[in-house]
Amino acid sequence: MANDSTPQNTSNAENNELHKAKSSPQTRLSPIWIVPLVAVIIGLWLVYDNYSSRGTMVTLTMDSAEGIEAGSTLIRSRNVEIGRVQSVRLSDDLSHAVMMAQIQPEAEAMLREDSRFWVVKPRIGREGISGLGTVLSGAYIQLEPGQSEEPKREFEVSDIPPVAPAGQAGLQISLVSQLGNSLRVGDPVSYQGYTVGRVEDARFDAGTRTMHHQVFIEEPYAQLVTDSTRFWTASGVDFRLDADGVRVNVESLEALLGGGVTFGVPEDLPMGKPVEANTRFNLYADEDTAREGTFNRYLEYVLLVDDTVRGLSRGAPVEFRGVRIGTVAAVPWNFTAPQPDSRARFAIPVLIRIEPQRLGIENTDIDLEEWDNRFKRMFGLGLRASLKNGSLLTGALFVDLNFRRDLADEYVAEVFSERTVFPTVAGGFAQIQAQVTSLLEKLNALEVEPLIAGLDRNLQASESVLNEVREVSASINQLLNDPETQAIGSNLNGTLEELRSTLQAVSPSSPAYQELTGAIERLDRLMRDLQPLTRTLNENPRALLFDNLETQDPIPRAPR
Repeated sequence: MANDSTPQNTSNAENNELHKAKSSPQTRLSPIWIVPLVAVIIGLWLVYDNYSSRGTMVTLTMDSAEGIEAGSTLIRSRNVEIGRVQSVRLSDDLSHAVMMAQIQPEAEAMLREDSRFWVVKPRIGREGISGLGTVLSGAYIQLEPGQSEEPKREFEVSDIPPVAPAGQAGLQISLVSQLGNSLRVGDPVSYQGYTVGRVEDARFDAGTRTMHHQVFIEEPYAQLVTDSTRFWTASGVDFRLDADGVRVNVESLEALLGGGVTFGVPEDLPMGKPVEANTRFNLYADEDTAREGTFNRYLEYVLLVDDTVRGLSRGAPVEFRGVRIGTVAAVPWNFTAPQPDSRARFAIPVLIRIEPQRLGIENTDIDLEEWDNRFKRMFGLGLRASLKNGSLLTGALFVDLNFRRDLADEYVAEVFSERTVFPTVAGGFAQIQAQVTSLLEKLNALEVEPLIAGLDRNLQASESVLNEVREVSASINQLLNDPETQAIGSNLNGTLEELRSTLQAVSPSSPAYQELTGAIERLDRLMRDLQPLTRTLNENPRALLFDNLETQDPIPRAPR
C-alpha cells in the first residue's frame, strides 16, 4: 500500500506545478527572435530601396527601332542620362516597334502630356551635320519636357528633332495647298528674305488630295502674320517669260539651296488684324498667284475667239487701255459645250474674270450686279475685247478691252454655258492677216497676161535701144582711134600755147598793158570834162543853139 501511495502523491505535485506555470503570465522575450526580426527589416528595406530606385516605366512607340538596343540605348535630357531602354518588341499588329523604358525617379516630373521624344543619331541636313557624337557611342533618345500639368506614360518617338523647343514663344499656323512642292520639315519660313520660322510638319491627305504643313513663327515675328497675310513657296530663283516680259526673282541663299515658304501682305490690302494659333491659310505657288488670290470677288465672261489663241495662257492680264482689270481664267474653257446658233463658225471659248478690286475698291463697296449691268450697257456702246501681243520676245498674248464706236449698233447678246459672252473683234495680227489676204485677192484679180505682154514689148524696145547704144559706142571708139582725131589734140595744145603767149602779152608789166591803162585814164578825164556839158544839155537843151538862155523866143510877124 505504501508503494502505491507514493507515486500518486508525486503525480499530484507535478500537476499542481504545471497548473501554476500555465496560470502565471509570460513577461520575457527570448533573445533568439532578434536575428529573424533584423533580417525581415533588412529585407523590407532592400525591397523598398530597389523599388524606389527602379523609377517609372514608360511605353515608347516608333515606326522603326533602327539603332535602338535593349539595355544599352540611353534616354537623355540636356545631355544628362535620365533613363534606359529595357526592352524592344514588335506591336501586336506588327506595324511598329514598342519599347519599354525606365525613367529615373528624379526625372518623373518631366513626363507630361506635351513632352516629346526623338532619336539622336548622325544626320546631314540643310543646317549642317549633327549627331556626330553618336557615331561611336550609338544612338540615344532625347527627352524634351513639356509644360502641361497632366502626366503621361505613353509617347511616340520621332525620327526628326522638333523645330522649336517646347514652350518657346511663337505662333503655330496651318498651311493647305494642292501643290506638289518639296517642302519638308525644317524648311525655312522667311519674311522679305529673313528667316522667321520653320516648317514643323508636312503630310499629304489622300482623301482631299491636299498638302498640310504645320508652320512655327518665332517671336517677335508672329505679329507679322495677320488675316490679310498670304503665303507662297519660295523656289530660290523664279525666272519667267510672259506677256509682261522677262522677270527674275531671287530669294535668300537658304531658299536658293533648299526652297521654303515666304509670306507678306499684298499692296492692295490693309495690314489686317492678328490671328490666333492654328489659323488656316492657303499656300500659293508663287507671289503673283498669292496676289491674285486676294481678288476673290469677280465677274466671269466668255470670249468666243475666232482667231488663234496660241500664246494666250491662264493668268494672262485683261487690260482696259493699259490698266489691268482682270485675268484670263481658262484657255480653252468648256470646249465641248454647244455654241450659240448665231455663230457662223466654231470659236474657241476663253473664260476671263473682271476683278473690280484691282481698281482699289474695297470688298464692302463692290456690287457685282451693278458692275455686270454696267458692262452690258458698255457692250451696246461698242466695248469689245481683242487679243494683242504683249511681248515680241515671248509671243505671249493678253486681252485688251477698248471701245469700237463703229460696232456699237452690231451688238447682239449671247450666252455660252450659262456665262455672258463678251463681244470680241479681230486682234492686231488677225487684222494684218486680213489685209494681206485682201491684197493677195486684189493681186489675183489683176490681168497679168496683158501686163506680161507689155513688159515683153518694153524689154524688146529696151534691147533695140541697147543695140543702138552699142553701135554708137563702137563708132565713138572708131572715131577716137582715127589718127586725124588724135592729131586734134596736138593742134589744140598749140592753140593753147598761143593763147598763153597772148595772155602774157597783156600782163601788167607788158607795154601793151601800160598803153591800155594810159588810154583808159585819158578816156576817164575826157568823160569828167564832158560831165558839165552833159548836165547843161539835160537841164536846157536850147543851150546848144542859143547863147543867151534868158531871152524870150522870137515872135514871127504876120504876113501883110
